Amino acid sequence: MEKGGPLRAHCIHISRGNSKFLRNASAALSCLVVGWGLGPASVFAQSGASAERAAPKTSAAAKPAQAKPAQAKPPSATAARPAKPAQNTATTRSANSPKKNVARAPAQGVRTSKVKAEPGYNSMGTRLGLRSELADLSLNSSAVMVMDQASGEVLLEKNADAALPIASITKVMTAMVVLDAGQPLDESIVIAREDTQLEKYSASRLKVGASFTRGELLHLALMSSENRAANALGRSYPGGLPAFVIAMNDKAWALGMTSSTFVEPTGLSSGNVASPRDLAVLVNAAHHIPLIRDYSTDRDAVVRVGGRQQQFKNTNALTRDDNWDIGLSKTGFIRDAGKCLVMQARLDQRDVIIVMLDAEGSAKRLADAERIRRWLSIERDRQASAVRS
Repeated sequence: MEKGGPLRAHCIHISRGNSKFLRNASAALSCLVVGWGLGPASVFAQSGASAERAAPKTSAAAKPAQAKPAQAKPPSATAARPAKPAQNTATTRSANSPKKNVARAPAQGVRTSKVKAEPGYNSMGTRLGLRSELADLSLNSSAVMVMDQASGEVLLEKNADAALPIASITKVMTAMVVLDAGQPLDESIVIAREDTQLEKYSASRLKVGASFTRGELLHLALMSSENRAANALGRSYPGGLPAFVIAMNDKAWALGMTSSTFVEPTGLSSGNVASPRDLAVLVNAAHHIPLIRDYSTDRDAVVRVGGRQQQFKNTNALTRDDNWDIGLSKTGFIRDAGKCLVMQARLDQRDVIIVMLDAEGSAKRLADAERIRRWLSIERDRQASAVRS
């Protein structure tokens, strides 16, 4: 049969019998084309659409109506290529998709800081606006105290009485309480699941079931700031963790640390707070204990963990710097505390205690320490020059 024969005749008949209805020549042509290429159902649908287009009498009105069937057709590969539809689709997708951390250019006329972005945490000192407080020396840390260990003279201070979270500086007090109890340092302690279920997640190579001596755990807690080691020390204390926390606070009170509070032995809780002035007292007392001096300043140590020898390093990079003579060291960090550091060091033939809380990053914490060291040297030379004159 000739392609579209009966259907084409039927379509022509419709067109002739309804000439008044299909006045527009384009409607008849559309019907003829549909008759050639589409089935009967499509013909009647096209005829209805042609009648709908024929209703307006002006050609200006007919033109927009002719575009409707073209829009209703499935888009071809060619139709998908124009830039504008693709741009609209992309815009829709980006609006519905999850937001990403994409750097955006600031709006025109908006002033922006040129200071390099800091780590993404908002410490308590930052929230209290302590970092911007003025001191004799410009430091990034929010709270600082430098004290002459021999005389007790305060050489430098910045918010020295602000009680802030101290993070793993807590472990200095943990070590003192453990040693005060007189428990055997060679007694074996097994890391338990309880030692992994801490307030905040912290990575550790001390696996559940691994066995260490109390002395090894004390070493790893002070040198490498191992949280599981510190928790195991508190857990194995007579009376367990509750009794250990009570002993920590009793020790703080006995030392005269009046603005300090301890709630657990690791420092992961922001409830462990103290002021730089209190921490200077703590460091001074701890420095008189040889084991704390040795363990906290060791550059590294090799410890057997689960049948394998593993190397642990000191968290304070200054202990590996020959320009520093450090007698006690402890670092700390949680988001509420920022980067913290306490040290006893000998600088310019003088023993000093340095306490720094809430620096904005490790590099700025070290930079503050170096700045303090240089400042102390300059001040010492200035005072000597003044005496000579």
